[in-house]
Amino acid sequence: MTIQTALLQGTELLEGAGVAVPRLTAEVLLGHAMHCERVYFYAHPEQDLKEVEWIHYGRYLHERMNGKPTQYITKRQEFYGREFCVTPDVLIPRPETEHVVETVLAVARTARRILDVGTGSGALAATLQLETGAETWASDISLAAAQVAAGNAARLGATVRVVVCDLMEAIDMHSCDLIVSNPPYVPLTEREGLQREVRDFEPHVALFGGPTGFELYDRIEADAHRVLRPGGWLVMELGFGCLPHVEELLRTWRNPQFVPDLAGIPRVAAAQLG
Repeated sequence: MTIQTALLQGTELLEGAGVAVPRLTAEVLLGHAMHCERVYFYAHPEQDLKEVEWIHYGRYLHERMNGKPTQYITKRQEFYGREFCVTPDVLIPRPETEHVVETVLAVARTARRILDVGTGSGALAATLQLETGAETWASDISLAAAQVAAGNAARLGATVRVVVCDLMEAIDMHSCDLIVSNPPYVPLTEREGLQREVRDFEPHVALFGGPTGFELYDRIEADAHRVLRPGGWLVMELGFGCLPHVEELLRTWRNPQFVPDLAGIPRVAAAQLG
């Protein structure tokens, strides 16, 4: 089977299974099977696949058709221009979360000690450490996620200390200048309405924020008063519909800011401890 034929057949299979952007997905999966970049296909369309490449490609197509996200198949996802390893133990980093990085760089670039709460893949922690040079800590309740975050930081050359704990319970009082978090914010009542790829494959501990979706925001805001130094910043990603609740949470904080994403949807909340 040639590269061209493999891509055509893969695209047809994925399209029939209702997978979005089937041609791009087929190219990414074939590139993963052949250990090459997608651009290679355009110069070598008539090249025959090796048997092992064909076998792996077929398995990847089958997994994707059954709902497994492409990133969990390739174990890779780009975030803020850097490549992160992702496994089913961590949430797949989204482009929207890059707005958290941009907000931090706008309001708290000079922070000396940063804490990323619920770090998952470590995308925020590693990125902020590399962008600011600050002493950076990251926490996660999942040991498996903490191991992924530590591995990503090490591969990227970011100095991040990762601790396993529930939110900030292991962090000292008045020890941080900045707390960032992309907390679980999907209400449990919306579970069945999620895409299959999200509902059935991404870790529920990183998705669901309790019955209302606000529970983790409440806990983070409450403990931030203990962990932040005076004048420290709290920056959190906002889930859809969370703005009114978080606005009320931050009403006693200084300089509250609510940053929209490219679609105009409120995406980041930032405020300074008085």
